[in-house]
Amino acid sequence: MNAFQPAQAQRWNLFTGFAQAMESPAARAELRGWCGLALLSLAVAGVFALLVALSRVPGVEELAPLPVQFFDRGLVVHVVFSFVVWYLSVMGGLLTVAAHRIGAGRPPGTALGRISLWCGYASAVLLFVPGFMDSGEPSLNNYVPMIAHPLYYAGLAILAVGLGLAVARLLLTIPGRQGPLEPVSVGAVNAAMLFTVAMLCFVIAGTMLADDPLDGAFFENLFWGGGHILQFVNVALMIGAWYVIGGLALETPLVRPNLQSLGHVLLLGAAFLAPLFYILFDGFSVDQNLAFTNLQYAFALPTVIITAFAIQTMVDHRPADGLPWRHPGFLALVTSIFVFAVGGLLGMFVDGADTRTPAHYHGVIGGVNLAFMGLFYCYFLPLMGRDIHQGRAVNLSIWFYAVGQTFHSLGLFLAGGYGAPRKTAGADQGMEALGAQIGLYGMGVGAVVAVLGGIMFIWISGRALIRRT
Repeated sequence: MNAFQPAQAQRWNLFTGFAQAMESPAARAELRGWCGLALLSLAVAGVFALLVALSRVPGVEELAPLPVQFFDRGLVVHVVFSFVVWYLSVMGGLLTVAAHRIGAGRPPGTALGRISLWCGYASAVLLFVPGFMDSGEPSLNNYVPMIAHPLYYAGLAILAVGLGLAVARLLLTIPGRQGPLEPVSVGAVNAAMLFTVAMLCFVIAGTMLADDPLDGAFFENLFWGGGHILQFVNVALMIGAWYVIGGLALETPLVRPNLQSLGHVLLLGAAFLAPLFYILFDGFSVDQNLAFTNLQYAFALPTVIITAFAIQTMVDHRPADGLPWRHPGFLALVTSIFVFAVGGLLGMFVDGADTRTPAHYHGVIGGVNLAFMGLFYCYFLPLMGRDIHQGRAVNLSIWFYAVGQTFHSLGLFLAGGYGAPRKTAGADQGMEALGAQIGLYGMGVGAVVAVLGGIMFIWISGRALIRRT
């Protein structure tokens, strides 16, 4: 297992070709728009997380009247912005970069890219407003939680259309491409294809559910299959980010390009099975649901392969003065791999009934988020000519988020081992065992530290995004 070494290592440069493709004001403005939407979604998610926490404090409703069922309603908005809009906005940014790189700075479908971005911002407004309305029943279903309100429906639909246009624009660029189709662009194309598979699953499920009432069971069935495939999109984006931030930090390819492509092929091949599950199994049966659940084991092989060869590259290319721990890209890479691995291991012990399940997905999600933090700091912002000072504050934001999310996940897992139920809070959990209390306190402390890291990330990236250049 030898690390990949280019024929002319001294000339290998991951950044310059992309910077040249993104040097036009229009290209940078488009990427800036997606990055702005991504940061805005995290900020909204954080505000709603705070409001949800405050809504559980006795007497708060007298100081600031909140809508009926605000805890559930606010939790829906928090989740949809932190786990749907945020991730898909990062995908939009990566699709933009790939389209300009493949199109040598002049990709077709400029209008598609612009409309796609407008759709993204319009969807954010429509998804935000129902959180403060008294109408619309909230549903805490998996993957894409819902508020049964026309504005919320419209927000999700417009978001899907917007990303669909971004996908179409990238795919239109490929046939007449002027630039190279290298690992970063391959990752973007794979994310685009996986997103298409997820949308196909939603359409199939929606067709099968056409005569059912719009209630919690409807939304759970609608989003179960496609929601699993959206996680494939996130993993594809994560391993693509690993390749970028690892290469920038180590100044050499993190893994062989063909191995990076293999990881994407494995993800896409597994995801292609998903639409078949609607044929092979009775609709929305236990067996079908289990098939979608087990499909996520396909994450293991590509991430393990890339991690193993990435470690080999770190060993072979370690400078005499040690690994570049002060480089935010390297720090984000290592912590992303670690936190993602923690989440994956915890996932082997979940049963869906207690907080061991959110322990698993908070770890996995945390790993993806750390990769995206590195992507912003080291790639997206510099591509727009908005480099940041890679000092202590940047690295602290990564450390805070990584350490906090690790303790948050482990605390949830410990509490779940004592039977702490999902999607409840405070006294409603009914947990009195010492181990459960330790887990819940660890979860809380970890969450505070992780949130601090997230706030620092938004602040640092946001300042860079809005400053004049």
